[in-house]
Amino acid sequence: MIDPPVPWWRTAAVYQVLPRSFADGDGDGLGDLAGLRARLPHLAGLGVDAVWVNPWYPSPLADNGYDVDDYRDVDPALGSLEQAEAFLREAHELGLKILLDIVPNHTSSTHAWFRAALAGDARARARYLFRPGRGADGELPPNDWESCFGGPSWTRAPGPDGRPGEWYLHSFAPEQPDLDWRNPEVRAEFVDVLRFWFDRGVDGFRVDVAHGLLKQDGLPDALGRDRRTEEHPGWDQDEVHEVYREWRAVADAYDPPRVFVAEAWVARRERLPLYLRPDELHMAFEFDPLHVAWREGPWRRVVERGLAVAELTGAPSAWALTNHDVVRQVTRYARSQPPEHGSNVTERARWGEEVPDLALGRARARAAFLLTAALPGLVYVFNGEELGLEEVEDLPDALRRDPIHTRSGGADPGREGSRVPLPWSGDRPPFGFSPPGSPAPALPQPAGWAALSAQAQDRDPASTLNLYRRVLHLRRALMAAADPLRWDEAPEGVLAYARGTTRVWVNFGPGDVELPAGVEVLVRSGPGPGGVLPVDTAAWFVPARPPR
Repeated sequence: MIDPPVPWWRTAAVYQVLPRSFADGDGDGLGDLAGLRARLPHLAGLGVDAVWVNPWYPSPLADNGYDVDDYRDVDPALGSLEQAEAFLREAHELGLKILLDIVPNHTSSTHAWFRAALAGDARARARYLFRPGRGADGELPPNDWESCFGGPSWTRAPGPDGRPGEWYLHSFAPEQPDLDWRNPEVRAEFVDVLRFWFDRGVDGFRVDVAHGLLKQDGLPDALGRDRRTEEHPGWDQDEVHEVYREWRAVADAYDPPRVFVAEAWVARRERLPLYLRPDELHMAFEFDPLHVAWREGPWRRVVERGLAVAELTGAPSAWALTNHDVVRQVTRYARSQPPEHGSNVTERARWGEEVPDLALGRARARAAFLLTAALPGLVYVFNGEELGLEEVEDLPDALRRDPIHTRSGGADPGREGSRVPLPWSGDRPPFGFSPPGSPAPALPQPAGWAALSAQAQDRDPASTLNLYRRVLHLRRALMAAADPLRWDEAPEGVLAYARGTTRVWVNFGPGDVELPAGVEVLVRSGPGPGGVLPVDTAAWFVPARPPR
């Protein structure tokens, strides 16, 4: 009997796109669908299997599009629904699957539902979490919850008479009011949104804040618990799994079935497998690589934990070195070791005080990609990662719109440094991001990115871009073989594993090491003499073929 083919989503390389930062096609200085469509050959040539598009919905951009006005349309600044449908067709013709973001925890405060709620529509109001305040005149928030972006999770809305009325919950910015997922109208709305995009050919969704939809009944005080690291009444409630069982039934009704990847932060590791049961979500991101120290021991523990979850659930691991919420890995690895676990906020603030060694950061980032790309499961590539871009840390405060920055009073620089428009060509900004004569992008690109543009790197065989191309194309054969991971013997300081006949070594130091005799190196992350693997370098190798 012939085994059925492995579904694409179990082994894919997925490229994450920030539409506004990727490429400007219409010449207004803002990335858009026209630019994304024009650069599809770049993505296909890179060797990825799928593209995950961050929110392209209409939005006032209080949180980079994660405050949605209309889940069934495209922001006019990015294009139109017709252009989105053309993008889906063209991507599929190139063999690329498409994932969209869905943002179910909250809407924008300018969403029609919330505007109606503020205007006194009781039915609309019941779709959100409005509660009376505490204190003699309701002047205190209903509970002690803190927003993920800093400050209280509650904002007081005006009552029908214009005087201060009830408070509404927002786990993030005040412009992102949380929905009440115990309301059947909310559940029905999002099932319809899923079908709307699935019917247009979307292959799946990344579920934003997948752990946050349901809140503990009664909204009790958190008693000082940090929702990012501790069990919290606003996070990871058992009732959320009823939602995902309903969503999975919708996805499975399509041919081929559609897929979901969860952004699920849980305080206890044993909770994550609950999201990955066979009738719920297909996979969840491995977040440990975003914070792990650059040392062999911590990295091995990260891999072992991820593979243990995959073994328990049958769901593939989804590995990523960076994303739109964290410091780019070139800068992360260019500074003092991050803690093995820690919050993005404190890490960004601390890193901003150090001068990065970007050459060191790029060497480590390249090695880390070889480490993760060969692991069982999926690998995610954030836009610009394939160019070796660093975090842009010297942006003027006046350009920083991230609510993390504004709500911290400027103490945290926010996330714009990882969202600067990509450099495509030329020797000066905007580096081909926009057509000639266009307005400058809202976030300025460093002049030094001339050497990192896709055009410049395309001509350099040793560039990060060409390294990613080689690795991603080699990876397809490695994933097709489906060999399990086994740990390999190696010198001290080297993380070493094998899959079939392919062996992966990553040298974390303290010194250079000799590769085994009688091997053929398939790809290495950086230069080195002969059979030597220098510190902060990785290699894939196989037994050498005997001479003919």
